[in-house]
Amino acid sequence: MRLLLIEDDNLLGNGIEAGLRHAGFALDWAKDGREAQLALKATPYELLILDIGLPILNGLDILRHFRKEGHHTPVLLLTARDSIQDRVAGFDAGADDYLLKPFDLAELIARIHALIRRSHGRSTPLIQYQDLVFDLKNHQTRRGQDIINLSQKECAILEALLNHCGTALSRARLEDSLYGWNEEVESNAVEVHIHNLRRKLGSSLIRTVRGVGYLIRKSNT
Repeated sequence: MRLLLIEDDNLLGNGIEAGLRHAGFALDWAKDGREAQLALKATPYELLILDIGLPILNGLDILRHFRKEGHHTPVLLLTARDSIQDRVAGFDAGADDYLLKPFDLAELIARIHALIRRSHGRSTPLIQYQDLVFDLKNHQTRRGQDIINLSQKECAILEALLNHCGTALSRARLEDSLYGWNEEVESNAVEVHIHNLRRKLGSSLIRTVRGVGYLIRKSNT
C-alpha cells in the first residue's frame, strides 16, 4: 500500500519513513509543495500525510487544490498548530484527520489504518472473503482454522486485490502498491508474488485477466 508523505523536516521525515516502511507501507516523501503536486499528478496513493507549514506552497493550499480536482483520497494533517481555528481550517480544506506534533509513531500508524479502512467502507481491520480472513493491522491471514504466513509484499498485493474485488488490477498498478521512490522494482516481482499467493491460498483465488492484470472476483458471502 503506497502513501505520500509531504513534510519538510528531515529529522521527522526520516523517522516517519523508517517507521512506515517497517510497518509494511510503500512510501514516497515530498519535501515541498511543488514536489508534492508533481507526485500527486503521477501516482495514485492510498493516503496522504500532509504537513501544513511547507515551503513554496502551503499544505492547506495543496489540500484545497487536491479536493477541487475531485480526489477523495484520505488526508491526514500533521502540524504544530494546536488552536481550534487551525484545526477547523484544516477540516474545512478537506482533511480527514489531524495529528499534532510531536506524536507517537504508533498513533500515526493506527490513524493511517483507520482512515484507509474507512475509505473502503470497513469498520474493523478485518477483511473477510469467503473462508479467508485477512487482518490488516497484524498482517495475519487465516483460512478456516489455519494461519498462513505471508511476506509484506504478498500482503500488499492481497490487500490491493481484496480492496478492489471484481476489478482487474494491472501489473503496473500492483507494482505501485509495492514500491516507493528509490526502491528498486524487482523483475517479475508481481508474477512471483502472485504465484506464491496462489500456492499458499489456493490457485482459484486470484484470477488472471489476459492482457489486463489480476483480480479476485466479488463474493456473495
